[in-house]
This record gives sequence, C-alpha cells and structure tokens, in this order.
Amino acid sequence: MDSILTLISPSLLALSFAIAALAGLVKGMVGFAMPMILISGLSSFLPPELALAGLILSALATNAVQALQQGWRAAMASMQRFGLFLGVGLVFLLLSSQLVAVLPANVLLGMIGAPVVLFCVMQLAGWKAHLPNGPSRPIEAAVGAIAGFLGGMSGVWGPPVVAYLTAIDTEKREQVRVQGVIYGLGAVALTGAHVTSGVLNAQTAQFSALLLIPGLTGMWLGMKVHDRIDQALFRKMTLWVLLLAGLNLLRRALMG
Repeated sequence: MDSILTLISPSLLALSFAIAALAGLVKGMVGFAMPMILISGLSSFLPPELALAGLILSALATNAVQALQQGWRAAMASMQRFGLFLGVGLVFLLLSSQLVAVLPANVLLGMIGAPVVLFCVMQLAGWKAHLPNGPSRPIEAAVGAIAGFLGGMSGVWGPPVVAYLTAIDTEKREQVRVQGVIYGLGAVALTGAHVTSGVLNAQTAQFSALLLIPGLTGMWLGMKVHDRIDQALFRKMTLWVLLLAGLNLLRRALMG
C-alpha cells in the first residue's frame, strides 16, 4: 500500500489538519457546515477528488455522534418522520456520485461553489424559506433530490437540508438531531458510492482516516462551547466564512 505522502506533502497535510479541526469546531457549535468547510478549504490546494475523499470518513463519524446525542430511539423517530426525504436523496446521491470521476475539475468546483454562495447570500440577506402549511411530500421529495444530487457530487448537502428544516419550523433540538440523521445516512451512502466510483480507495482512505483526529477533536471542543456563545452571531460569522470559501471555489472554476 502506497503512503499518503505520495499524494500530499507534510506541509499540506498539516494545513489539512487545521481545516479539519476548524470544520469540526463549527460542526460541534452549530450542527452543520463541516463538509462545506472541508471541501472548500481542501479544494483550495488539493485535487477535488482527494478533497472529497478527505471529508467522507469525518462526515460519517461526526454525524453518527450528532444523530445519537439523544439516543437511538430519537434517531429512529427522525428517520421515520423524514423517510421520503432520505429515500429520494439516497437515489440521487448514488446516481450523481458516479459523475465525479468523469466531470472536469472546474465543473465540479463550480457545482460545489455555486450552491454554497447562493445559500450564504440568501441567509445573510435575511431570507428564510417558510411553508405556512407545514411539510409537503412533493416539496420534501424535491428538496431530497436536490440535496442528494449535491451530496453525491461534492459531499455537501447541508444548504437545502437546513433551508427545508427551517421552512417547516423544526424545533431547534430536533433540527440538530435530524441534521445528524440525514447527514449521517447520507455519509454512509456517500462512502459506499465513492468506494464504487474509486474516489475512496486504499490510498485516499488513509488521508480521510487521518482527518478524523482533528475533525473529532474540533467537534468535541465545539460541543463544549456550544452553550457559551451567541448562536446567532456565530452562525452569521460562519456564513461569511462559507461565502468567502464558496467564492474562492467559483474563482477557481472560472479560471480553470
């Protein structure tokens, strides 16, 4: 088995650790954004396929922790409530994941950056989706399809999920748990899909496994300070960071 150092230098590996720690910290505080920070940060200096492989195992582990915070029964109840979303999302995730290896790098970067920028701009402008009549099965299926397609392509499915849960006025504690369940099951599917696509292989899996250390450490610290910060202010700061990261991805896509 070849060493991961044939794919990435020690200095870039150290930088990857720092990005994973930051992503874990944000994840622990607000419950989402880890894949967006990882893919945006890692793609700034690594090939998109390696950046995508790097986030897979961290997404799997951190979302398992988040989904099971209130116990497995609560997690199962969330799975049943959002079963349609999960099922449709899984189908589209498996389909879109096979496009990663054949799409040009600049197209992949653009498809990752554009939804991140759009989501951040809308949120910072004060827009919040609202469904006055509550959940709708057609809308749930449509959002699940969008989230699954983006997730398979980039490992990022947070923006449509957060927007939908906010639109149906999901209670804060349940929203964090539901995000963990949705992202966690998506991460399981993403892992299997990219073993099949070749993105996650014996060599890139070493890189992904190494990022578990700073990612989980950062999440633990984020959960410790979760109740000690102003959530609204921190979320706004996070959106600005993500906006800059998304714009950087779009810049690279256009220059490619």
